[in-house]
Amino acid sequence: MAEKTAREHGLRVDVALVHYPVVSRIGETIGSAVTNLDLHDIARAGRTFGVTTYWVVTPFHEQQELAGQIVGHWTDGHGGRTNPDRSDALSIIRVCATLDAAVAGATGRHGARPWVLATCAREQDNTVDFAAAQARIWQGEPVLLLLGTAWGLAPEVLAMADGVLPPIRGVSGFNHLSVRSAAAILFDRLLGAPPEPPA
Repeated sequence: MAEKTAREHGLRVDVALVHYPVVSRIGETIGSAVTNLDLHDIARAGRTFGVTTYWVVTPFHEQQELAGQIVGHWTDGHGGRTNPDRSDALSIIRVCATLDAAVAGATGRHGARPWVLATCAREQDNTVDFAAAQARIWQGEPVLLLLGTAWGLAPEVLAMADGVLPPIRGVSGFNHLSVRSAAAILFDRLLGAPPEPPA
């Protein structure tokens, strides 16, 4: 028997990759550049785990155009004709100028404002553990997961979120994952399988 899709499970999860406002190595608020790898790898992981929409948030027109050209090549152009799987994955990408636009877009798609969950490599006061987040997702609550580029989401983004997921930690004490790796781990933890029922 075929496994249910995310839509059949009632999952309503979007992800936003934020390029502004984010912070630099020294803590200044900056805007970062869109990268080809982030577009491809997060889209492929998101499509695998049932993400509805992958919002690429950048206010910079040149970066918006670049992202649009890359996505267009793989969805409408030669790339899509030669690699339908890549076309399918990148079809979930939408480019927008602000985080507010991503929240509004997710609200329109899901019919209700999403629960906005940010990510950070440092523990925050409003941390929501993975089990609680997973439970709400699998109950069908719309969720917008925020990922930061550069050295992470700016403080004002963390402050506007409804909650922040715990840092992803291994056993080595080293903590410097790429956003692509972090996204895949988060998708697996939150969307990989329904939560276990209580004993």
